[in-house]
Amino acid sequence: SMGDLIVRAIQRGGDRIAFVLDEQQLSYRQFGELLSRFVQALKARGLKKGDAVAVLSSNRPEAFLGTAASYLMGLRITWMHPLGSEDDHAYLLEDSGVGTLFVDPGTFTERAHALKARLPSLNTVLGLGPSDFGDDILAEAARFAPAPLVAEAGPEDLCTLIYTGGTTGKPKGVVHTQRVHVTMVMAELAEWDWPAEVRFLAMTPITHAAGAMIVAVMLRSGTFVMNKGFDAERFFELVKRHRITATFLVPTMIYVLLDHPGLRAADLSSLQLIIYGASPMSPARLVEGMKVFGPVFMQLYGQSEAPNAVTVLRRIDHEPDAHPERLASCGRPIANSQVKLLDDDGNEVPAGEVGEICVRGPLVMKGYWNKPEETAKALRNGWLYTGDLARADADGFLYIVDRSKDMIISGGFNVYAREVEDALAAHPA
Repeated sequence: SMGDLIVRAIQRGGDRIAFVLDEQQLSYRQFGELLSRFVQALKARGLKKGDAVAVLSSNRPEAFLGTAASYLMGLRITWMHPLGSEDDHAYLLEDSGVGTLFVDPGTFTERAHALKARLPSLNTVLGLGPSDFGDDILAEAARFAPAPLVAEAGPEDLCTLIYTGGTTGKPKGVVHTQRVHVTMVMAELAEWDWPAEVRFLAMTPITHAAGAMIVAVMLRSGTFVMNKGFDAERFFELVKRHRITATFLVPTMIYVLLDHPGLRAADLSSLQLIIYGASPMSPARLVEGMKVFGPVFMQLYGQSEAPNAVTVLRRIDHEPDAHPERLASCGRPIANSQVKLLDDDGNEVPAGEVGEICVRGPLVMKGYWNKPEETAKALRNGWLYTGDLARADADGFLYIVDRSKDMIISGGFNVYAREVEDALAAHPA
């Protein structure tokens, strides 16, 4: 289970620094003691395996306590997007049946009051620190003495409920078991180009992709440096101060760094790995990035239904001179999942033809929360249909051409927006 991985990572890490936020540092040993106290405090409040909890917080180590405790205890956790609206948050809490909400009082006091007043089903709102909307769970945890950590969840126990927006209707809750997340972490460890010494900088919310990398970093006894939001100058400062070796950025952030006047003076010599993903990246700007940062780029492709690790475009696959076309690829399938391009009837499309990326294996979600029709639509013929259309080349590299819902039909021909956008982005103007 993920709880087993957390316990192992804490034992391995010992007195190494696990988490950094501003001037705050926590060693693995300190985090383990904090986690033990936190788990005891939750149990004293009557929380037990199968209960539903949620976290609304900016990036801070204490926000990961809720996740780590859930992994250990077998709670079902929902991570709430820090930029979500009140309506979004209320819907997520109501739909997922959350009884206990952990809130960062430094950022979300007003939202906590609003949600508490709005949702009778929300039994308990707890502050990750002193607050006027609920009890301070960290203060409660401090009353307990550290005890050995025990992983109580099994591989098929429900682990997370992740909400994905999609393009139409209300967000759908993606149900993951502990097994899905263990598979994700093992794939990240086995398939990604981790530096020998991992000092990771997270400037995107740990409620999303960056947070799904924390346990992999911990198992490498690395240091996970957080920041509350993205800012180019702050990025340059933190990379230099902490000698950051790895980070995760979405393409828009990379564009901002490339266009920033402070880039030339920045000391980015420690950076060995920039993981990018979550949206398509312009090949023209990727080439520009490689000239500035060096051969440090690695792309991930996944989705909430098969998180973080369906395919990977490794650093050595980024070859602008020998294979410039591959810079438009999302890479090749990872080893522990089957990935094929299928048509609507479940048949594999001929080489070079466009088909829907379909995934089979232990990385795939259990289904959508209380949405049997949506689940049946996504999971059919034994495969997860991702909704992403792609073609494959002779070497097995996949090229996403569009979302199936976004394809344009003009004069009877299929027009893929991604290909038009890439052509436009390559123009000097």
